[in-house]
Amino acid sequence: MEVFEGYLGIDTSCYTTSIAVLDRQGNLVDEVRRVLEVKPGRRGLAQSEMVFQHTRNLPELIEKIFYRHDMKIIGIGVSRQPRPIENSYMPAFLSGYELARSLAAILGAELVPISHQENHLEAGIWSSGFKGFSKFLMLHASGGTTDLLLAEAQVACKFELNEIGGSIDLHAGQYIDRVGVALGLKFPAGAELEKIAAQSNDIYSLPVAVRDCKISLSGPATAALRAIDAGIAPSIIARGVENSLAESFARCILNAAKKHQISDVLLVGGVTANKYIRGYICSKLAENNIRLYVPDPLYSSDNAVGCAAAARRMLEKCDG
Repeated sequence: MEVFEGYLGIDTSCYTTSIAVLDRQGNLVDEVRRVLEVKPGRRGLAQSEMVFQHTRNLPELIEKIFYRHDMKIIGIGVSRQPRPIENSYMPAFLSGYELARSLAAILGAELVPISHQENHLEAGIWSSGFKGFSKFLMLHASGGTTDLLLAEAQVACKFELNEIGGSIDLHAGQYIDRVGVALGLKFPAGAELEKIAAQSNDIYSLPVAVRDCKISLSGPATAALRAIDAGIAPSIIARGVENSLAESFARCILNAAKKHQISDVLLVGGVTANKYIRGYICSKLAENNIRLYVPDPLYSSDNAVGCAAAARRMLEKCDG
């Protein structure tokens, strides 16, 4: 087996344990993921449960990667915290970070800690064909985050992220999961809700509440739950949920683009993997001459490719 040099990525998010390897040219060599187990009927896990499952998953996934490949790891990128801001903390990320520290010391590799949000940004850049603009908007929509950020390239091969909008109450993924679980879907409900929505040509009208760059999703969620109680067809409600999110995102982005004079937008996060939502936003932004960059759906959801890509970009001095 031929030895190659590469970069290891580790991400331990709320619901996925992920490992990835890129070579020095930025090509994906391998990746493995394991979704954390949530008991039927529940809408999430306690942090202690996440830590337990990550601690159990990580050795198996690392062994799988190293068994398949003979490689010299130059750098290890790892998610250490949810956001790149002071006091951002979540125990789940310690599982991956502490393992990465140990591996870096054993392998003689350089440790590159980043935030989970930066991991999504890097995966988005790596997968979408993004050209590295110096200033752009990034919508990060997932189960634990619905942020609109102004991203600006820095000299040290990183991006400064400043929150300029997003949800003021429920996160987009929470909205989807509340409705999905009420419809009898398994948590997390995003993928199943998308399948159900695809069965309908009708859209249940749900409210959209956007003010400047701020979004409220509690009203649409309540209205969707009432529709379920009223016996409206699940597929029509599911399509309504997608439509209300897509319209909320589009309005928020357009308001921010005008306010900050930005014409490039990157979508990241598991919610943006939804085909209807990304297609709707793309159409709305194109009408206003705004370029939209979307990663492959596989790299919109939680993954470790962004961590490996960040390590490669920083240690190769921003190459690619």
